[in-house]
Amino acid sequence: MKKVFSYNANIEKNAYMNWRTNKYEEIHNMNVVAEGFIEGASILIQECLEDNCDTKADILIFPILFSINHSIEVYAKSICWSLNVLLGNNSKFNKNHDIRGIWLTAKQKIKDFGFGVGREEDDFKNMIITTDKYIDEIFNVIKNEDINNAYHNIDFSRYPINNRWENHFYIKSFDNVTVDLENLYMIVEDIKQCLNRLSGYYCQLVSQKEEISD
Repeated sequence: MKKVFSYNANIEKNAYMNWRTNKYEEIHNMNVVAEGFIEGASILIQECLEDNCDTKADILIFPILFSINHSIEVYAKSICWSLNVLLGNNSKFNKNHDIRGIWLTAKQKIKDFGFGVGREEDDFKNMIITTDKYIDEIFNVIKNEDINNAYHNIDFSRYPINNRWENHFYIKSFDNVTVDLENLYMIVEDIKQCLNRLSGYYCQLVSQKEEISD
């Protein structure tokens, strides 16, 4: 077998893992990875919408949802990291997978940093409406009337069972658990635009701050 990390003479058939990253720009690298996951989810959804006669969506929905959730997690951690630098805090981000908690922390840090001309608070609130609704829906589904369940069920798209060896909600259900792919695509595109703008903006401010300090 040819090695996975190898070169193809046709450059269009290569994936260059370090063309968009930079060892001196750690927060930027977080954004690159986050963008990759949500872009991957978007492409998979489009493929299913174009042709699902083989019902591939029934299995691709798992990597799709995982990629969306992981992208949100990495974007939110990137935002926290940027704002900790800008606010002078000696920390980066919480090392867990509590998407809702990380996102709430990111929003609070955005408020602590403040708003201004061209970045009004009302504009921020409108920008994050879809992201908020998506995260809240996921959280409410996995906690299932007990907030402690959210911790155990956060990997619902990675495994059919949680870390207590219990079936996830879609396995337990007697009724069909369905995802409207057209609706999900619109949600993903909105989240992608929202988090890409926010993470990119604060990352740029960090870069500017570092240039001044140099």
